[in-house]
Amino acid sequence: MKKIFVKSYKELTKKELYNILKLRSEVFVVEQNCVYQDIDSKDQKAYHVFLKIDEKIKGYTRIFKAGDYFEYSSIGRVVVSKKERKLNNGSELILTSIKAIEEIFNERKIKISAQKHLEKFYKNFGFISIGKDYLEDGIPHIAMVKN
Repeated sequence: MKKIFVKSYKELTKKELYNILKLRSEVFVVEQNCVYQDIDSKDQKAYHVFLKIDEKIKGYTRIFKAGDYFEYSSIGRVVVSKKERKLNNGSELILTSIKAIEEIFNERKIKISAQKHLEKFYKNFGFISIGKDYLEDGIPHIAMVKN
């Protein structure tokens, strides 16, 4: 069974938080071979959007209101477990994250820092690239905004 949840930091169970951090570490640190500080003291301000399949967290994003991370609302730490990527789960997470920003924060303008190879993926949701490519933790990124 598949279900997407949107929760504040305080609403997360210890088990959910543990499994979110585990997934982020599996993909961002191990799979992408990138040593960086994932636990950045921003999770407490974020709302957490996560996908559970058969009671296991398989996808995740965190969303922020304007001013908490960027000038605009934002979506970050977008991650889907490797086995789930070809099943449209990333699209469901992004659509749910956009809807949550509109409903929870009553905001429409969203900024993301996208990995460059996912630029086309985000364009499908109305994001437009701004500025030049840059390296973040050794990985090419591009800033993108959705109005």
